[in-house]
Amino acid sequence: MGFAIQRGATCTVAAVDEILDKGSARRLVAMVEASAWVAAGLLVAQGLGVLGMMPVGYPLHDWTIVGAMLLGLGAWLNRACAFGSIARLGNGEWAYLATPIGYFAGCLAFTLLGVQSAPTPLTEGSPILRAPAWVALPVIAAMAWRLVRHARGSWTPHAATTVIGITFFVTLLLVGAWSYTDALAELSRGMAGSVVMRGLLFLALLAGAILGGSIAGRRGSTRIALPALLRCFAGGAVMASGALLVPGGNDGLILLGMPLLWPYAWVAFLTMCLTIVLPRLAQSGLRWCAAPRRSRPPRAGA
Repeated sequence: MGFAIQRGATCTVAAVDEILDKGSARRLVAMVEASAWVAAGLLVAQGLGVLGMMPVGYPLHDWTIVGAMLLGLGAWLNRACAFGSIARLGNGEWAYLATPIGYFAGCLAFTLLGVQSAPTPLTEGSPILRAPAWVALPVIAAMAWRLVRHARGSWTPHAATTVIGITFFVTLLLVGAWSYTDALAELSRGMAGSVVMRGLLFLALLAGAILGGSIAGRRGSTRIALPALLRCFAGGAVMASGALLVPGGNDGLILLGMPLLWPYAWVAFLTMCLTIVLPRLAQSGLRWCAAPRRSRPPRAGA
């Protein structure tokens, strides 16, 4: 997964940048397909009777919107989401070490202030897990066709994002939810579980990102500047506050909430995307206003 995020990440910031700068929604479509891959895997595992305990869902409420806006604002400030930050670290951009530290600080601030962020979980299960077992058969055929198609092509961002979805599902099936952002949130409350396993998986994720960055020719240490450190720390802290209010971070929404068809996850993801768009448009407007105006050509006879 770490190797794949160097070529196609589940980073909403990168997807929004591609839409605004290139007029292409390929990354966004690939992210939605990654959700579909996880959903397909869940259907197959459910049909085979090997699916373990799944994370609970939450109702859609006002704080979902507020949290998603903070999540988008923090990702824009950080210039990358949670997995995107790992990709930046793999490229040697060491300022992004401040992102997980800021994330932990944001979670810890919520804990120390006694903020009750998460709403009461839903009691009913996911709609997709209530589907009949035969639904898994066409899903397996579609998955096989997609794998063959990607195997014949190049290592495109779309194919890489597919790999992210598949590997996330496999690790979810083997060890459960292990995202480092979830681990930091639990650690801030003093209730983190499977710390050793999660730590090993995080190191494997980072090692894959470093290897992927080296092969892609992006590897090269950059000098750590104080403004970049402060920006990444603040971005991580704001993302943490948003993730606790939603609840769920960018990758948790895309790779867990959306595949499980929880409405709050889809609404939060859309709100996050729109929130990232607004400061980007504001930046473009400021640059346009600051750009020098072309002088009018002199009139004839002047």
